Amino acid sequence: MKVLVTGGAGFIGSHLVDRLLAEGHDVAVLDCLVTGKKENLTAALERGARLHEADIRDRSLAKLFADERPTIVMHLAAQPDVRVSVADPALDADVNIAGSINVLNAMRESGARKIVMASSGGCIYGEPKKLPVKETYRGTPDSPYGISKKVLHDYLAFYRKAHGLDHTVLALGNVYGPRQDPTGEAGVVAIFLGLMLTGKQPVIYGDGKQTRDFVYVADVVESFVQAIRRGNGTVFNVGTAIETTVLELYEACARAMGYRGDYRIEPPRLGELERIALDFSRAKKRLDWTPRTSLDAGIGQTANWVRSGL
Repeated sequence: MKVLVTGGAGFIGSHLVDRLLAEGHDVAVLDCLVTGKKENLTAALERGARLHEADIRDRSLAKLFADERPTIVMHLAAQPDVRVSVADPALDADVNIAGSINVLNAMRESGARKIVMASSGGCIYGEPKKLPVKETYRGTPDSPYGISKKVLHDYLAFYRKAHGLDHTVLALGNVYGPRQDPTGEAGVVAIFLGLMLTGKQPVIYGDGKQTRDFVYVADVVESFVQAIRRGNGTVFNVGTAIETTVLELYEACARAMGYRGDYRIEPPRLGELERIALDFSRAKKRLDWTPRTSLDAGIGQTANWVRSGL
């Protein structure tokens, strides 16, 4: 099957590209290479994947899709940072909403059949009253990033009804694993491990008791693969249903790295949740998906990657 992966040079996207190639698919990658890295695709390009350096907002997208004619689009390209969205909501909407609509129009014109979209299980629900949160919960996002992701669910429903373009939405927890940038602004596991490797002091924002649902990248990739032929017209949580505090995460990272230093506390950041965990029972039933990697095992594998020199 011909599959196009937007954001395919990024952390999650590049792992997905590798898996799709291993499954025997014909894979093209679209990435503007602002946060994505071509070196993430070294092996994939050697195996026949094709990289198109372009932004999802580009007017030339329709021609690119017409040339590639994908059957399935895995849509991971996004402005992914909550803090950026709070500081510049217009930029966030331009990339995440206008850019995604550009992708949907290019798909429709090129005859693509289905889009599998990465949404945010950590942001679309706001601050849930009950955890783990189910997909049926109707909360209000606390950040422009969460708003931009949530509104795309409605656009996807429109394109399905009006144009017959199918979709599956995967609401991801806090994804971590090898290839996540330890020098970036997002991805606390990689940031903690990278700082610990160099003996620098990690920063915890707030009191460290806020919780997240950390899910390993290989498990996330599996959910995308399962969604190729399943879950049409549906939103699925992709997480572990386990709350982990930032302090607990820090301790797990310190164990993995043998770090004996300390951390410092900074004020909490606007737009970030206090608690989240995702109920994955719908994904288990309809995608045949469950998380398989424990936090300690996943952090251990990520720590090995960080030690290897990235």
